[in-house]
Amino acid sequence: MLLLAIVFLTVELLPGDAASSTVDRGADADAVAVRRAELGLDRPLLERFADWLTALPTGDLGISAHGQPVSTLLAQQAPNTILLGVLAFVVTMTAAVTLGGHATLHAGRRADRVISFSAGVVLTLPEFVVASLLVLVLALWSGLLPAVTVTTIDGWPAEPSMLVLPVLALAIPQIGWNTQVVRAALADQYAAPHVDAAQLDGLSPRQVLLRHVLPGALPTIAAGAATSVGMVLGGAVVVETIFGYPGVGTVVAGAIRDRDTPVIAGATAVTGLTISGVLLAADLIREWATGRRM
Repeated sequence: MLLLAIVFLTVELLPGDAASSTVDRGADADAVAVRRAELGLDRPLLERFADWLTALPTGDLGISAHGQPVSTLLAQQAPNTILLGVLAFVVTMTAAVTLGGHATLHAGRRADRVISFSAGVVLTLPEFVVASLLVLVLALWSGLLPAVTVTTIDGWPAEPSMLVLPVLALAIPQIGWNTQVVRAALADQYAAPHVDAAQLDGLSPRQVLLRHVLPGALPTIAAGAATSVGMVLGGAVVVETIFGYPGVGTVVAGAIRDRDTPVIAGATAVTGLTISGVLLAADLIREWATGRRM
């Protein structure tokens, strides 16, 4: 609730409001005042927030400045953002486990040093920097991939290739973070007694890693993955805007421009609920993995 209150207050402190942003161009002060009354902006901020918060448990996220129910507006764009997020998450975890496992198998060698250094570099890069570099190299210089998303009549990307750059822009920073998490978690597990026993039994390094080390590292890896879900959802606002990708992030960017508080607050509430669900799932995985080791 505190986060939602901050959202309302922050939008209120920004210059302009939804009335001046959505009224007809060239409208006079009287027209803006009428528009403010229509949107309820002439009411005290605390009263508006209380009404919105009271309706929230029923699933009512309010009405946007353009007259659409916020829940409907977000639901229309959510499938595209879910598709983008799921693809970015799959790429992230596949690459992180592969790279982290490879670095662990070659601990102290050149491959380990290169992977660890590269992971440390990319995790510091913001999504907009990664997106800009990808556009520059893979779209403008080489022409290999489209830099802008064109949609079909039903609102989906017209070609699968249009998903590649947005997915990579979201995944690359998270690959860096999760590769380090995986590498550290696997290294910790190698100190366990049952791993020493497996090595003494003559199992190959790869068998030891997959059968005895990786299962024990799963809770830590799951926690890192859960953190990445929130980062991916947050980064979607920037990435979708850069690539013109039709999703919740684009809706939020437009709402910020229009000072459309119900849309921003509604997206924040839905995102917070999603992240909470993912964190709960990570906790369940941790309990399951811990129970198996007992």
